[in-house]
Parts: sequence; C-alpha cells; structure tokens
Amino acid sequence: MSSEKKQEEKARLHARNKNRERYDLSALIISIPELKKHIMPNKFGVKSVDFSNPLAVKLLNKALLNHYYGIKNWEFSDKNLCPPIPGRADYLHHIADVLGENNFGTIPIGDKITCLDVGLGASCIYPIIGVTEYGWKFIGSDIDTKSIASAQDIVNVNPSIKGKIECRFQKNPKDIFQGIIGKEEKIELTICNPPFHSSLEEAQRGTRRKIKNLSGKKVKTPELNFSGISNELICDGGEYKFIQNMISESKKFAKNCLWFSTLVSKQSNLKGIHQLLEKSETNQVKTIPMGTGNKSSRIVAWTFFSKEEQKEWRDTRWKTRL
Repeated sequence: MSSEKKQEEKARLHARNKNRERYDLSALIISIPELKKHIMPNKFGVKSVDFSNPLAVKLLNKALLNHYYGIKNWEFSDKNLCPPIPGRADYLHHIADVLGENNFGTIPIGDKITCLDVGLGASCIYPIIGVTEYGWKFIGSDIDTKSIASAQDIVNVNPSIKGKIECRFQKNPKDIFQGIIGKEEKIELTICNPPFHSSLEEAQRGTRRKIKNLSGKKVKTPELNFSGISNELICDGGEYKFIQNMISESKKFAKNCLWFSTLVSKQSNLKGIHQLLEKSETNQVKTIPMGTGNKSSRIVAWTFFSKEEQKEWRDTRWKTRL
C-alpha cells in the first residue's frame, strides 16, 4: 500500500470497515443529492461535511447506509440520536471477531446467530449493519415506545432486513435484560452503546468541545450534532452506573448468553468496570480498543462460560447449524 493510500485511511478503524478510507463524497452525493449543500472546506482546506450541523451529519449517514449497505429508507425523528456509521460498524466487526475466536478463527454468519442490541434507538443502526454484514438475527430493546415504533418502521420498509430484526419494548426502565431475554432463550451476543452523560450540562460541555475541535467555533448553547433525546445520552450516574447495573443483571442470565458486551467511552471508568467483573466471577473478560478519527473508546466483553462450555455451545449450536 502506498504512503498516500495510508494517509487516506481513517485512524485505527477495523480492517473490514467499509469506511476505513476517506469518504467518497462524489459517490455519497449521488446516493443523497441533498448532501451536496453541506460539503465545504474544513479548517485544513479539504472538502468535507459540516460536522457541526446536525442535518449535514444525518444526511451523511443516510448516504453511507444507502451507498455501502443498500439501505434506501432510513427515516426517524430529528430529535433522536443520529449515530455515526463507521463507529457503529467498528463495534460489530470487533465483536464478530470475538465469536470467531470461539469458532477456529472463522466468524459464524447466518441467522442462527442471535445478537441483542440493548438500547436499540430510533435509528435501528446496529441491527441494520449486523444483518447486512453478517446475516445475524437481531433483537433490539428500548425503553422508549416511539423509538421502538421508529425502528420497526425502518425494518418494515427495507426488504433486506425485514423479518430479521425483532423490536422489544423494555417496560421497566431500570431493567436491562430482565423482561427482554426469555427464560430459555439463547443469545450469542449482547451489544450496547450506553448513555454516557450524567446530566444535560455535561452533554452540552462535550458537544461544545466537539464543535470547537471540528470547526474552531465557540458555541455557548450548542445543538447536539448527533442529536439525541435525553434517555439516549443521559442517565442517572452516567455511563459507569449504567454498566454497573448491566454487569449485575448479566449474572442472572449467565447461561442464556455466550458473550455480553458494552462500549466504554470513558477511560476513567475502565478500572472500576474490571473490578466489578472480577467480583461477578466471570470466566473471561476482553477489552478491545477502538478508535475513529480523534476519538478513542473500547469494548468490554465478558462471559460466564468456561472454555469447555464455550466449545460445547459452538458444537451444539453452530457446528451443524451454520
């Protein structure tokens, strides 16, 4: 690979990520012509999308889904979180590698693999990418009825994912797996992008920093450039408390799920999370670094299954079914 090609690659994205290189803006404009109005030179003088504008961000991500994943219909309220596609895809590629380690290095594909997305959101983004990339079956849970309805609408109008994603309403906002995973249900993976702010003020501070980094502009009361209603971005106790509850509840479903996982945005939370997992008597914990552009995060995955039990899961559920 030439040095010029290397420079065009986005820092540290997974090797299978379709957006590993710089965006092909010409192709994306063909997919979503309206995007053209939001292309302008960035602070380095290079043509780019205006990432400080929520509408521009949403149009970019619609174009990415259309061009790279064949999703023609992706409509949801502007009040909801608009997820950045490359980062969401990275999570799925990395967690797919974890399943591959249980399968002689080959990622299991097909609709016999079930993945639960905790916090589905109105955009249904993780299931969309997981179905189109790996053919997995998805369950998506959410505490917001409007988000569930929006995600179901997206599933219904896109033939490539219709019938492959089940949207389940979480009636108790304090529960994560209880009320969603059936008593005898078996799931290969759970994924989650938890709300990571503990207050609106904290969320706005983060957005102010982001806008300043992207455009050099100082904004006193910013509009969140990836949008997001409060329960998508904010929870009591922030990211750490949410993950603490998830780990505690995962013990109750230790034999229902092969691998639990969550995104951890804040490095400062990692030590405490590892301590919680050790106290929970997990059999194996993986911490997987991720990065998109200037942002670093990580996935923490854990299982209550021993190596022998993991092998038995593979042999009984995958060997003859994939």
